[in-house]
Amino acid sequence: MILCIDIGNTNITIGVYKGNKLESHWRLATDLERMPDEYGIQLLGLFAFSNLFTEEIEGGIMASVVPPLTEKWIQICNTYIGFKPLVISPQIMTGVLIHYDEPNAVGADRIVDAVATHHLHGGPACIVDFGTATTFDAITEKGEYLGGAIAPGIQIAAEALSYRTAKLPRIDIARPPSVIGRNTTHSMQSGILYGYTSMVEGMVKRFRSELGPNMKVIATGGLAEVIAQETDVFDVIAPWLTLDGLNIIYKMNTPHSV
Repeated sequence: MILCIDIGNTNITIGVYKGNKLESHWRLATDLERMPDEYGIQLLGLFAFSNLFTEEIEGGIMASVVPPLTEKWIQICNTYIGFKPLVISPQIMTGVLIHYDEPNAVGADRIVDAVATHHLHGGPACIVDFGTATTFDAITEKGEYLGGAIAPGIQIAAEALSYRTAKLPRIDIARPPSVIGRNTTHSMQSGILYGYTSMVEGMVKRFRSELGPNMKVIATGGLAEVIAQETDVFDVIAPWLTLDGLNIIYKMNTPHSV
């Protein structure tokens, strides 16, 4: 089995694959202050809860956009599971040709998503990732990464609205009773949920004008399913797309893996 780790600014997503099947998956909070032993003990607890054993893990791979945590998680894998993971970098084979002014500036997770989309869903495609940021990535029919767009994430926008105003509360991202809110909480929920849904629909329309009418739209990230309930713009909902991509890249770089 293969351990796949995606270290994001808000969450650390972890999955264990047997072949192409995602056997178990978890989300942990990203915390720069946590020590490797704290994460390591938590990981072993998750393994035990899922009836997994470290001896079953033949290797692993990691994508990280949080440099301070990259070395910590290499240490965790070494100490608690007994292997050094592959780390997504320019030296790792991905099969993706990057058409970006600064190829090394593209986040590792965005490249991994492109790999998963090309192999599992085809192209041309627009990947909408609802993470700390809401990102839109353009993939050609050949699997080339063209670039994309970056907007503030839904949760960031909601928190900023509360933080920067004196009378607006923190809210949950949820569907209000109606688009026209009758109180402050419902008005904020409407603005955030339906506002972001409309933004996504508008951005997808603009991407399609450049990628062509056959463009597929893939949604991923923690809030993908929430937004998907409000629009029919998505062709595929793939919450674990990044983990799928990591599993594919691991096999590319370790031919003996099955």
